[in-house]
Amino acid sequence: MAENRKARHRYEIIDTLECGLMLMGSEVKSMREGKLSLDEAHIRAKDRELWLIGADIAHYNNAGMWNHDPRRPRKLLVHDREFDKFAARAPQQGLTLIPLRVYFNDRGLAKCVMALVKGKKLHDKRETMKQRDTQRGLQRAMRRGS
Repeated sequence: MAENRKARHRYEIIDTLECGLMLMGSEVKSMREGKLSLDEAHIRAKDRELWLIGADIAHYNNAGMWNHDPRRPRKLLVHDREFDKFAARAPQQGLTLIPLRVYFNDRGLAKCVMALVKGKKLHDKRETMKQRDTQRGLQRAMRRGS
């Protein structure tokens, strides 16, 4: 459906969790057309609830006057024990909650994979890129050799 590709480059992922997403009908239909962007999205905890903020779901053309606000906050559905495990740790340890990807499961329900992350420094990003280039070179050499 939609993936936050920059997240793996910008952040060190500590833990992930799958949660439900509360949507309107026009949002679901727009997402099925692939009109979802997670580029600037993040997750906030407010009153023991999690909210997806900054995700952009474009208008659905056939919704007419019942269309949704493209950048409205959307509620994430998690159990209390998952909230305690995840969201309670974030502000205490200087961590952030971000969405990694949004998809429809086999039952047709919208799901969001969120991650507890820590920001990477510039030298960490460079190190990751060096390791990735080294792995690519090794893979190429293995393919040529065989």
